[in-house]
Amino acid sequence: MSVLNIKMYRAKEINFVNKVENGTKIEFENKFSYNVNYSKNNICRGELSYSAVAKEFPEKFYVRIIIEGLFDFDPTVAKEKIHIESFKQLFPYAKALVTTVTANAGIPPLLVPAVDIEKSSIYRFDGMIPPQKNPDNGGE
Repeated sequence: MSVLNIKMYRAKEINFVNKVENGTKIEFENKFSYNVNYSKNNICRGELSYSAVAKEFPEKFYVRIIIEGLFDFDPTVAKEKIHIESFKQLFPYAKALVTTVTANAGIPPLLVPAVDIEKSSIYRFDGMIPPQKNPDNGGE
């Protein structure tokens, strides 16, 4: 078995608003988030959220999607690696969905920029959160 295999994906949510005049130049702010939840039987679910919002008039033009993928994975592989690889497998579907939705709306298709997840804070975690000190017993 490879690190993981995508079994299916689906669009959970699609929000698209286009209330700008034709020919309006738009500068976008792109945001991503990604989370993986693990269950029994070496199955995990990745959820990718993406939004492109017009910086000058965010209420008049935006695209927001949430897609999820179901994966089976090798339990001997570190979860950070599974997180990275599942994102890499799911991300092209998110790009295609955004491009398709915008192109079918009769506007130039919105091309989602590439994301290097390995260099991004989209998945980084720096280990365990230290326990909170208890002020009732002298900070121990």
